[in-house]
Amino acid sequence: MGFSIAAPVGPIGVLCLRRTLAHGRASGFISGLGAATADAAYGAVAGFGLTTVTRFLTGEQAWLRLLGGCFLLYLGGKTLRSRPAVPTAAPHTFGLAKDYAATLLLTLANPATILSFIAVFAGLGLGSVAGNFTAATQLVAGVFLGSAAWWLLLSGMVGWFRETLTTDHLIWVNRFSGASLIGFGLAALLSLLG
Repeated sequence: MGFSIAAPVGPIGVLCLRRTLAHGRASGFISGLGAATADAAYGAVAGFGLTTVTRFLTGEQAWLRLLGGCFLLYLGGKTLRSRPAVPTAAPHTFGLAKDYAATLLLTLANPATILSFIAVFAGLGLGSVAGNFTAATQLVAGVFLGSAAWWLLLSGMVGWFRETLTTDHLIWVNRFSGASLIGFGLAALLSLLG
């Protein structure tokens, strides 16, 4: 379940792809682990039946969309203006914690994630695990591991092609990534109007 929710390419996927290309597999994977942690947190909310937290998150969708949309616009603008990082063998260690935290917060700011988990849990008839601590714990662990597996696969595949890319390719990756992040940010802000 975590694999299938993490797999569709959205703003987090674009961000992880770019970080993998610019800073290597570790940066892309650690960024993905931030998203996997947020997926597990939302999976816990849905799996353990934390209705108060769910009600709060769905009630505050407007603020979460506003903050998430503004952050995506910031990241997109920064990406568009940045010079592509030349791939190196040196690890991007000083920024790994920052990569993790930024992706975690960005994923948590997306109320659609919690709604996705609630819908998937209901669709699979998993609402009954809310009263069963062991089953809910196993479900949340499965969500985290599935999501982490997706990010490991994605960062590994992109990292494999990393050495073949020229600076010109990376400029286009930056342009595409920045424009995509700005598009996702605008979509989040425009959703506030409807």
